[in-house]
Amino acid sequence: MPPRIHAAWTRTLLQPGAVLAAATIVGALAGHVWTALAIAALGVVAWHYWKLYDLLRRLTSRSRVPPPQGDGVWQETDRLLHRGQQDMRTRKRRLIAMLRAYRAVAAALPDAVVVVERNSQRVQWFNRAATTLLGLQMPRDVGRPVGSALQPLPLAHWLAQGRKAEPLLDVPSPFSSGTRLELRLIPYSDDLWLLLVRDVTRLVRLEQMRRDFVANVSHELRTPLTVVHGYLDMLDPEEQPEWAPMLQEMQRQSQRMTQLVEDLLTLSRLEAQESVGDEIVSMASMLASLRRELEMLSQGRHTIEVEDASDTDLVGSTRELHSAFSNLVSNAVRYTPPGGRIAIRYAPTREGGVSLAVDDSGYGIPAAHLPRITERFYRVSTSRSRESGGTGLGLAIVKHVLHLHQARLEIDSEVGRGSRFACHFTAERVRARDTHAIGAFG
Repeated sequence: MPPRIHAAWTRTLLQPGAVLAAATIVGALAGHVWTALAIAALGVVAWHYWKLYDLLRRLTSRSRVPPPQGDGVWQETDRLLHRGQQDMRTRKRRLIAMLRAYRAVAAALPDAVVVVERNSQRVQWFNRAATTLLGLQMPRDVGRPVGSALQPLPLAHWLAQGRKAEPLLDVPSPFSSGTRLELRLIPYSDDLWLLLVRDVTRLVRLEQMRRDFVANVSHELRTPLTVVHGYLDMLDPEEQPEWAPMLQEMQRQSQRMTQLVEDLLTLSRLEAQESVGDEIVSMASMLASLRRELEMLSQGRHTIEVEDASDTDLVGSTRELHSAFSNLVSNAVRYTPPGGRIAIRYAPTREGGVSLAVDDSGYGIPAAHLPRITERFYRVSTSRSRESGGTGLGLAIVKHVLHLHQARLEIDSEVGRGSRFACHFTAERVRARDTHAIGAFG
C-alpha cells in the first residue's frame, strides 16, 4: 500500500478509535462497560455511514463540488474519485466536440448523406443536402423505412443486395424534377449503412451533349466518305501504274475511316438504349455464324475450335449479341500471329448462367492495360492496332452490349501466351434450347 494511503487509513482508524476509547473509559467509570462499548460502536458506524453518504452525494451531484480538505481515507477516496470525474468529463467534452465536428462536416457536404439501419432499413439520420436532393424532412422521416421515404425510387431490390449493390449511376430525383442522381450504398458497420447521393445532372447533360455530338458528326461524315469511295472506285490504277500504291493506300484508309464512323454510330445507338428486346437468340446458329466469320477472317492461318457445351439459348437482341461476339472474334484474329490457335466455347457456369469465351494464343495484354482495355480508342500498342486495321472501339461496343443484357466481360491475359475474353450471362438470360427453332443465322 502506498505510504500516503497507509497514513490516511491510520488516521481514519484513529478518529473513531479515540471515540471508542473515550466511551469505554466513561462507561467503566459509570460501571456499564458493555453498554458503553455498544454506544461507541454505533457511533463509529454512524460516523462511517455519514462519510459514505457525503461521498455518494458528491458523486451524484451535477454541480462541480470541490474536493474536500483534510486527511483520512475518506478524504483521499473522495479526491481520487473527484479526479476520475474530472478526467471523465474532459474526455466526454472531447468526444462531444468531435461528434459535433463530424456532424457539421456531414451536414456541410453538398452530397446527401443518409444513415440507414441495416436490419429494418429505417432512416436514422440525414444531412441538409438530403432535404434538397431527396425531399427528406426532419423529424418526419427519421425512423421511416428508406424505401417508402424515397418513393417512387425502386430501392427495395437494390438495398437487398447489401454489400454487393452496384452504384445507381443515373436515377431521377424523387423530389426535384429534372435532377439526376447517383446513389451508392456503403455498409460501414454491422448495423448501419451509409447511403450517399450525388447530384450528377450536369455530368449527365454533358455526357448527352458528347453523345449527340459524336452521333451527329459521325452521321455527317457518311456522305463525304461515300463520295470519296465513289471517286476512288472510278480511278483505274492500270491507266496510271505509278498511282497504284497511292490509290491502294487511299482506299484502305477510307475503308478504315468508314468502319470507324460505323462503330461510333453503333456506340451512340447503344448508349441511347435503356434495354434490349426479349427475343430468343439461337446460340447454335450464332456459333455456326461465328465459325464462318472466323474461318473467313483467318484464311487458314490459325487453328480454329468451336465448342457448344450448353444446350441453351439466350434472351436478348440477336443483332447486338452478334455484334459483340463478332468484335471478340475479329480481335482474336487480328492479334494472333499465323500458326496460332483461336477457340470459341459456349458453356454453363457454376452460378447457373452461361458464358461465351473467345481464347487465343496471341500476343497477350500487359496487366497494367487490362483495367482500361474497354475504353473507347484505348490502345495497348498503337502501331500494331493501326497495322491490323482496328478502330479501338470494338471492346467498348462489347461492354455496352453486355451491360444492356445485364452481363459482364471477364478478361484474362498474359503477354506471350494469349488472351481470354469471356461474356458471362446470368441465369435470368438463359432458356432451354428449342431444337426445332430456326435461328437467325441458320
